[in-house]
Amino acid sequence: MTYLILIIGFALLIKGADFFVEGSSKIATLLKVPPLLVGLTIVALGTSSPEATVSIIAALDGNPNLAVGNVVGSNIFNITFVIGLTALLNPLKVENSTIRKEIPFTLLASTALLVLMADVVLQSTNINLITRSDGIIFLLFFSVFMYYIIEVALSSRETNSQDTQVQEKGTWGKNIVITIAGLAAIIYGGNLVVQSSTKIAISLGMSETLVGLTIVAVGTSLPELITSVTASIKKQSEIALGNIVGSNIFNILFVLGSTSVIAPLPFDSKMFADVIFMIAFTVVLLIFSNSRSRIGRYEGLTLAIAYIVYMVYIIIRN
Repeated sequence: MTYLILIIGFALLIKGADFFVEGSSKIATLLKVPPLLVGLTIVALGTSSPEATVSIIAALDGNPNLAVGNVVGSNIFNITFVIGLTALLNPLKVENSTIRKEIPFTLLASTALLVLMADVVLQSTNINLITRSDGIIFLLFFSVFMYYIIEVALSSRETNSQDTQVQEKGTWGKNIVITIAGLAAIIYGGNLVVQSSTKIAISLGMSETLVGLTIVAVGTSLPELITSVTASIKKQSEIALGNIVGSNIFNILFVLGSTSVIAPLPFDSKMFADVIFMIAFTVVLLIFSNSRSRIGRYEGLTLAIAYIVYMVYIIIRN
C-alpha cells in the first residue's frame, strides 16, 4: 500500500507541475510578459516545484535529511541522466550565450553550498546545520540570478512582440483555476511522497539521506526529464538544456534557501561528498557544452553512465 501511495504521489507531482506550468504560462502571455522571461522563470520554477514542495514538507514534518538529499540528488540526476538521455535522443546544440552564463552560475551556486557545508563540518559540531542565515544567503544569490534573467529577457524582447503574440485565447478564470489546481496537486502529491518514502526507508533500513538522493530525487525530477526529452525530440536544444540548468539553480538557491529559512536543515556529513560530485558533474557539463558548442551522443552516454556509477557508489556507501 505504501508503494502505491508513493506512485500516486509522484503522479500528482508530475501532473500538477504540468498544470502549473501550462496555467501560469498562459497567464504570463495574457500579461504580455516576454516569452523568454516565461521560459527561464516560470517553466524552470514549475519543473522545480516538486523539489520545493517535497523539501519544505519534509522540513516541516521533521525529516530534514530528506530535504537536503532531495535537492542534491535531483541536481545530480538532472546534470547526468536527464541531459545524458536527452543528448542520446538528439545531440544538444549550445548556441545561446545565456545558457553558457547560466551553467557557471549553477557552478557558483553549488560551490556556495559546498563552502557553507564545509564551514559547518570543520567546526566539528554535534549537528551539521544549514542555518537560516545560510538560507538568506542563498535567497540573496537567487535574487541576483532573477535580476540577471529579467535583464536578459527584457533586452532580447523583440520590437514587434505585440504582432507575434500567441494566438491562444484563454480566459483569466480558466487559467487561474488550472494554475491553482496544479499547485494543489503538487502540494498534496509532495506530502504523499514524503510520508510514503519515509516509511519505505524505515522498513528497508535505508537512511533518509539515501532515500532523498535516490527515490525522491528521481521522482521529483520527472518533470525536468519529461520536459527536456520532449524539447529534444522537437529539436529545441536551448529549452532542453536551459530547463535543466535553470531548475538546478532554483533547487539550490530557492528550494534550499526557502526551506532552511523555514526550518534549519541538519545534514549527514556524507552529503559533503555528494555535493563535490554535483560540482564535478557541473564542471564536466560546462566542458561538454563548450566543446564544439554541442553535447553529442558520446557525451550524453558518458553522463548517463556516470549517474549509474554514482548510484552504485551511494548504495554501497549506505
